[in-house]
Amino acid sequence: MNWFSPARFAAVLIKEFIQMRRDRVTFAMMIGLPIVQLLLFGFAINSDPRQLPTLVELNDDGPVVRAILAGMATSDYFDFIGVVQGPAAGEAALRQGTASFVVVIPAQFERDVVRGQHPDILIAADSSDPTAVAGAAAALGGIVAGAASQTLTGPLQPLAGTTAPFGVVVHRQFNPEGKTSTNIVPGLLAIILSMTMVMITAVAIVKERERGTMEMLIATPVQPLEVMAGKILPYVLVGYVQTAVFLVAAFVLFSVPFEGSFLAFLIGFNLFILGNLALGFLISTLARSQMQAMQLSFFTILPSILLSGFMFPFAGMPGWAQALGTGVPATHFIRLVRMVMLKGADSADVAGQFGALATITTVFALLAMLRYRQTLD
Repeated sequence: MNWFSPARFAAVLIKEFIQMRRDRVTFAMMIGLPIVQLLLFGFAINSDPRQLPTLVELNDDGPVVRAILAGMATSDYFDFIGVVQGPAAGEAALRQGTASFVVVIPAQFERDVVRGQHPDILIAADSSDPTAVAGAAAALGGIVAGAASQTLTGPLQPLAGTTAPFGVVVHRQFNPEGKTSTNIVPGLLAIILSMTMVMITAVAIVKERERGTMEMLIATPVQPLEVMAGKILPYVLVGYVQTAVFLVAAFVLFSVPFEGSFLAFLIGFNLFILGNLALGFLISTLARSQMQAMQLSFFTILPSILLSGFMFPFAGMPGWAQALGTGVPATHFIRLVRMVMLKGADSADVAGQFGALATITTVFALLAMLRYRQTLD
C-alpha cells in the first residue's frame, strides 16, 4: 500500500475547504478578527490623549491670565469648554467626567504677580485614569514658562527671571498617588463579567440545542420571553457571587476605595449583568455549535477591552472609535464603577450611565427574542 497518495490527500484537502466554506462563522472569525485587531490597535489606541475637556474658574483676568490660558489652548492638550462659577461646579464636573481639568485662577492674581508675591494657579485634574492626564500634566511646566516669557515685557520685564513669577499647583483628585491598580481594578470587574456572563449564557443554551433538549422547549407552550428569563436569571446569581469575591479582593489586596453610593453601584451592576446575559442569549441564536458560540463571544469581548476605556484612555481615541465604544456596555459600566468607587458619585451623578445601559440591554433583549422566534419558526 502506498504510504502517501496524492489522490487521497487531494480528497481530504477539498473536503476541508468545503467544510470551511460551510462554517461561515468560523471562517469570518479567522479573517475578520485579525483585521479588527489591526484597525483597533493601529488607529483607535492612543496612550497620549489630546484635546482633554477643561473648565476655567476665572476669579481674575488680565494679560498674564490670558497668556497662560492661550498657551494651554495652543498646546493641543487642553480643550476649554466653558467657565464655572465656584469650586462646587468644578468639583461636580470632575466627578461626573464632563471635564478632565479645572483651572482655578485666584482672585487678585494679576496684582500679586506685579507685586512679586508669587501667587499660585490651581489646576484640579481627574486622576482616576492617571494615564489620560499624565501627558497634559507633564506639559504644564513648559506651557507656563512660555506664557511668562511672552507676557512679562515692557513694564513687567523686571519680573522675568529664571523662574516664573507665579506657580502652578496640580491637584490630582480621586487617585492622588497615581496608582495604576486604583484605575484598572474597578474597570476589571466589567471585563470579568463580560467574559463570563456572555460566554456562559451563549454556550449553555447552544449546548441544550446540541443535546436536543431545546426541541423539547420548542414543543411546549413556553414563550420566548419566559425561556429567556428562565435561562438568564440563574446566571445573575453567578454574577453576584463573582462581584462579591471581586470587591473583597479589591479592598483587601489593592486597597481600592469605595467612596460613593452602593445603591448606584447595585443598579448599574444589575443593568450591566442583564445586558451581558441578553447578549449571550442573542449569540446563542446565531451560533450553531458551542465552538461558534465561544468564538462569537470572544469577538464581542475584544471591543469591551479595547474601546471601553479599560486599558487605554477613551479620550485619546478618534471620533469613530469613541462612537463604537459608546455602544459597548462595558464603556458605561466602567465609567459608573470608577465614578462610584473612586469619585464618591451617587445615583444622580451616574444617571446618564443608567440610561445608556438600560437602552443597550433593551436592544439586546429585543433582538434576542426576535431571533428566538425565528428559530421557533
